[in-house]
Amino acid sequence: MSEEITITTLQQVIEFVGTFAFAISGIRLAAYKHFDWFGGYVCGFVVAIGGGTIRDIMLGATPFWMTTPIYVLCTALALVFMVMMHKYVHRFNHTWLVFDTLGLALFTIAGIQKSLAYGQPFWVAIIMGCITGSAGGVMRDIFLNCVPLIFRKEIYAMACVAGGCVYWMMYALGIDEEITVAATFAVVCLIRYFAVKYRLSLPHLRAEK
Repeated sequence: MSEEITITTLQQVIEFVGTFAFAISGIRLAAYKHFDWFGGYVCGFVVAIGGGTIRDIMLGATPFWMTTPIYVLCTALALVFMVMMHKYVHRFNHTWLVFDTLGLALFTIAGIQKSLAYGQPFWVAIIMGCITGSAGGVMRDIFLNCVPLIFRKEIYAMACVAGGCVYWMMYALGIDEEITVAATFAVVCLIRYFAVKYRLSLPHLRAEK
């Protein structure tokens, strides 16, 4: 019983921190488009809950943000944070998209954990982790009239898949949940870091001329 409570608490913490991080990334990009505060909030909220909402609908669950107002308040907190600290957050822009990466890693883990809790096989859990981590960013980019990041530039969704595979292997080996989560988080973050730093990407499709 205590182990189940610990895992549930860990999932809630991951979703809360992931919501805050993704909301920051959405609000930051909305600021570049000169959205007002309300527009920034909407953009941050959509990127924060978009992937998790799709995941929950596919799992037949009530969308996570509809069970408690904490995620609505979390996005508001992210907006206040950006308004007050935007000069400092700006320093991360050209080195590492830190908040987007944190959200990607944390929501990937949350998607995997929730899918497993609903009795889904691991291959489904990995896909759900990828959807949870990246679908919100797709919705954000559509709102901002941009080509979704998942379809261009650096490795993005594949970082979720790689992290999911690491989670799978460590789970199969019976490694503690906390260590598995930490390792998965590190893998997703490192892949995104090196992809951005060295402009790594998958081969592009070429159309016949």
